[in-house]
Amino acid sequence: MSLTNYHTHSNYCDGKATLREMVEFAVAHGFTALGFSGHCPLPFENTYSITDYDGYCREVRALKEEFKDRIEISLGLEIDYVPDMLEDFAPLIEQGGLEYTIGSVHLIPAPDIKPRGNEDLWMIDGSRYETYDEGLMKHYHGDIRRGVRAYFHQENAMLEKNRPTILGHPDKIAMHNRDRYFHEDEPWYEELALETLSLVHELGLICEVNTRGIYKGRHPDYYPSRRLIQQMKQWRIPLIVSTDAHAPDDLLKTEGAYEFLRGIEYPCVLTSWRG
Repeated sequence: MSLTNYHTHSNYCDGKATLREMVEFAVAHGFTALGFSGHCPLPFENTYSITDYDGYCREVRALKEEFKDRIEISLGLEIDYVPDMLEDFAPLIEQGGLEYTIGSVHLIPAPDIKPRGNEDLWMIDGSRYETYDEGLMKHYHGDIRRGVRAYFHQENAMLEKNRPTILGHPDKIAMHNRDRYFHEDEPWYEELALETLSLVHELGLICEVNTRGIYKGRHPDYYPSRRLIQQMKQWRIPLIVSTDAHAPDDLLKTEGAYEFLRGIEYPCVLTSWRG
């Protein structure tokens, strides 16, 4: 089986290595393809997204040419869909000459306001579950169902408006939940998650199986969960395994995902976003 990864970060955003270091590691370990998908520029100050977007795109293209005989490199971007702040992916795609996009939701605006910056957004990602808890209380007054509903509805709007190549970590809202606020087999939660995944099917998009929560010790399952993947078989949604790498050795941390998918005889597992 070909070794590939299309959800890859570098020190242009919150990654821990240069683009070249990521490429050299991939080549040394027999990868046939590597896609870069840095966190997109955002219209407010933060510590995790690309600030030199043109420089990022130039360097990826230069490495693509330099390593063309050893590995296929693709220029992509993980674009955050944030209502009233970043809703249209087209300008970033055109500016960068992107080959593919990963559409993701990490930041959920407080209800009934137009967000102006971090202070108005619920960050559901990151290394600290306390940030998740604080945002839930501040913006949703602890109403987890309302917050989760806002997350999945935001994903649905992103898919319908932008049709990204790949849907990133589709149920990451569960990462910092840790079975404290809800259980992932509760009908209301599954209904929301499956509504989003059925939309992926209807639009003919790819869904990633993201392993980062497992190897970082933040979540016991993939995104989407094994339970959801089993239910996705009926739609034959194309899946692509992603390590969401932020450092070179992360590229290898597939955490048994391919074996799991083979074991359940999942009908459509890709090793390239090109299909």
